[in-house]
Amino acid sequence: MSFPGMNPPPNAQVTPQRIMQFAWGFAAPMAIGAAVHNGLFDALASGPKDLAELEKTTGCSARGLTAIVDFLAGIELLKKDSSGRFTLTPESETFLVKSKPSFHGAIFRPLIESVIPAFLELNSIVRTGHPAQEVNSEPIGSPFFQELVVDLFPINYAGAKTLGEALAAQGLPKPASVLDLATGSGVWGIAVAQASPDVHVTAVDWPQVLEVTKKTATRFGVVDRFNFSPGDLLEADFGANHGLATLGHILHSEGEERSRELLKKTFQALAPGGTIAIAEFLVNADRTGPLSGLIFSINMLVNTETGRTYSFEELSDWLRQAGFVEPRLMEVPAVSPLVLANKPN
Repeated sequence: MSFPGMNPPPNAQVTPQRIMQFAWGFAAPMAIGAAVHNGLFDALASGPKDLAELEKTTGCSARGLTAIVDFLAGIELLKKDSSGRFTLTPESETFLVKSKPSFHGAIFRPLIESVIPAFLELNSIVRTGHPAQEVNSEPIGSPFFQELVVDLFPINYAGAKTLGEALAAQGLPKPASVLDLATGSGVWGIAVAQASPDVHVTAVDWPQVLEVTKKTATRFGVVDRFNFSPGDLLEADFGANHGLATLGHILHSEGEERSRELLKKTFQALAPGGTIAIAEFLVNADRTGPLSGLIFSINMLVNTETGRTYSFEELSDWLRQAGFVEPRLMEVPAVSPLVLANKPN
């Protein structure tokens, strides 16, 4: 977790360089968030601009822009030419321009407003094991997720679309019934419904979050193929005989006991031969990486009572114990591959 170009060469003398990078590691999300908030990447989407042009386009101060654009160029999210004009990189053009369907920049709003402030309590959280807040409890989590799921939609959409297209190609039972658990924005059910006109979705989440699901499904023109089942995951009505169940980034907040119960309940709700698809921040078996999964496990320490991240091996064991067969990974354009398994015929 170091800035581009800052890794020491092999066998180099030990220096405090990386430690100091980590000390200021918070600067990157704050700077990127400020650039997104103030429309800096959007301003550059139309072409190269110098500081004076950026000042006019964004309404930001020259002093503020100077510090931010120099830093963003330093971490290779902008390029600066010899005349002092700035341009987007392929990475920032793809993921940080609001008009792009692949926009990921919305994540910096909740990160700055909620996640980072909660992390400031990490000293005491590590000592006590108790979180700063429990976002997996409905009183706290429902208003939190009503906003967050909208920000997360573009981050999950590419992976959900890949799943939907793959399943449509291989053929789901007809009429196809999808159980979308912890549906949030509805991104997984929406993407699968878009891939096949035969798909009908049962979306399960807290009542207030389902209002967001309805709005999103309406915007994508598939709300007429959605049914909504409100309530806690272990208490809500899942229905039966579904061809597919999606669990989009929910197990990490539930903890092992509730996750195992959820997998058992999901197994019962699937039709014979049905598929479960789990999106998670996976870590490797010895929990030495990847870094995104290890960081997110700390996030669960800070924001849930029992949540953490899991390895494919752990999830495979739980799936088999719940009755599933053939646990496997499916590569998708997301932070981790999907974990798939089947209910025996």
